[in-house]
Amino acid sequence: MATGGTGDVLTGMVAGMIAQNSQRVAEAVTSAVYLHGLAGNIARETMGEQSLVATDVIAGLPQAFRRVHEDASRPEVRFRG
Repeated sequence: MATGGTGDVLTGMVAGMIAQNSQRVAEAVTSAVYLHGLAGNIARETMGEQSLVATDVIAGLPQAFRRVHEDASRPEVRFRG
């Protein structure tokens, strides 16, 4: 993710998330950072790490959103001690 433009993608995501949820800025920023990282991982799985560019991260965003949505739909796993 240390390639030109990926920081710009993250900045745009942070701005967009804050614009959608201006009352909960910390959660918006954290969500944007998490989704950006997940999209980068998804892009790496498909494109490979060495050839990864910012547009690959953008292309991974729909799958990242789907994965988060699916995970959020699962029942919580709780520790019983």
